[in-house]
Amino acid sequence: MAAAGAVVAAALRAVRQAAAPGVSTKDLDDVAETVIRQAGGLPSFLGYHGFPASICSSVNDRVVHGIPVATELLTHGDLVSIDCGAIIDGWHGDAAVTFGVGALIPADQALSDATRQAMEAGIEAMLPGNRLTDVSHAIERGTRAAEEAHGRRYGIVEGYGGHAIGLQMHMEPFLPNEGKPGRGPMLAAGSVLAIEPMLTLGTTRTKILDDEWTVVTADGSRAAHWEHTVAVTDDGPRILTV
Repeated sequence: MAAAGAVVAAALRAVRQAAAPGVSTKDLDDVAETVIRQAGGLPSFLGYHGFPASICSSVNDRVVHGIPVATELLTHGDLVSIDCGAIIDGWHGDAAVTFGVGALIPADQALSDATRQAMEAGIEAMLPGNRLTDVSHAIERGTRAAEEAHGRRYGIVEGYGGHAIGLQMHMEPFLPNEGKPGRGPMLAAGSVLAIEPMLTLGTTRTKILDDEWTVVTADGSRAAHWEHTVAVTDDGPRILTV
């Protein structure tokens, strides 16, 4: 899984480097697929339940599952979330990053920073003996800590969260991004979860566009998405998509 995770990380780095005004989200998809295949991997998103691309490209008010298209050109100031998965020898890696095309306005940069902070708080809870919702609660606490630091509220997107991952991309259990601690399966050395908070500058509610994939905020506010695949070990959390 670390091998698959390294390929995902390389693809995300390449996509971020390629992102610029005038570049299409389809161009970014081509970059990611090339990196994955040249590394001997398979894009895990491509064809998954009919999804037509190797990345999800979610720009501005899109939360997750945005479909890359040649007609969507990035512009300066766009807030871009890219989710990517790869398979090596049957094992999956899954990660997401949020970044700006050029400099972001302060509110958008704070949103991305808060989402990453929430993810990192969840990662810190990936310890043997913890339960699943200890990770959920840590993500929520990380979000609230960012709110206090930034002096504003963030919406934790309802109905979406992380998941177990291994020989399949999406496995049980589902990992909520908020909730009470001390519930759910016990984490043990070797447990692996994709930890992926999604925050907005407004609502917690979403809707799905007519393409039946793209999830957008119900109020048009901007969204951010960060994700790592993380293993529990006796020596602490190990990020497999670093």
